[in-house]
Amino acid sequence: MTQVNGMWKRLVTACMLLAMPALAWAQSADPKPWQLNMGKGVTASSQHAYDAHMVALIVCIVIGLIVFGAMGYAMFKFRKSKGAVPAQFSHNTTAEIIWTVIPVLILVVMAWPATAKLIAMYDTRDAEMTVKVTGYQWMWKYDYLGEDVSFTSRLDRESDRIRQSGEQPDYAKNPHYLLDVDNPLVLPTNTKIRFVITADDVIHAWWVPALGWKQDAIPGIVNEAWAEIEEPGIYRGQCAELCGKDHGFMPIVVKAVSKDEYATWLAAEKAKRAPAEPAPAPEAAPADAAPATDAAPIAETPAPSAQG
Repeated sequence: MTQVNGMWKRLVTACMLLAMPALAWAQSADPKPWQLNMGKGVTASSQHAYDAHMVALIVCIVIGLIVFGAMGYAMFKFRKSKGAVPAQFSHNTTAEIIWTVIPVLILVVMAWPATAKLIAMYDTRDAEMTVKVTGYQWMWKYDYLGEDVSFTSRLDRESDRIRQSGEQPDYAKNPHYLLDVDNPLVLPTNTKIRFVITADDVIHAWWVPALGWKQDAIPGIVNEAWAEIEEPGIYRGQCAELCGKDHGFMPIVVKAVSKDEYATWLAAEKAKRAPAEPAPAPEAAPADAAPATDAAPIAETPAPSAQG
């Protein structure tokens, strides 16, 4: 019995460890407790996606209520136990036109605003800054174009230690296990930011749900996207394209701050990465002057006179 219990515990532990990447994926948008609907996000793109989702959801609910309501009514009202006799239907051109035209109109009404919002998601004009995102196995590199600031961002050391040691993660101690990084991407709020996204080895996908979009990072191809973050905060995401054995361990963390705080951070990063100034050359010694002497001048001794 003891051996069976030990095997069972090892099996449960292995299943939990295998499920950790999936659990991290589910938490990547930092959902609120008891959240049942998709989040609104913190950008115009995420708001557009949320609005389109709600319109489609309401239309589907209305159609479902009508269809299932009519079906339930027919099943109850015209059941065989009440003596109902199956009706005999023949071809009806008018009915076929109606049930063809109505869905087409519904789709057009839904597609019109969705298309306009989809086009707006790719309009990167008038961006105030550009960030280049490059995917690697298994980390991200961020280049602030025009600012001479770049760094890599990978899974934080504590999460990496826990996953490699086989230690059981503790939510109280590590609430963002597998979702923290060593260097977050710092961005200013209320600023239109253009992203150019690519990869250096295999296909990745840069995805932060709160920003409202996901973009593939493909070697040799540069994709574009933009975001204007409206609220300061920490927004988490992950690579959304299977890119290798550690695909589940390359999270994304975006830290949105005010413009003033961002300017301070950027200045500090530039100073940190600036090349050290060369030490000043020693001053040249002045030319050697003639040595001064304090000795008194030697008096000339008169020549002795001849004695006659």
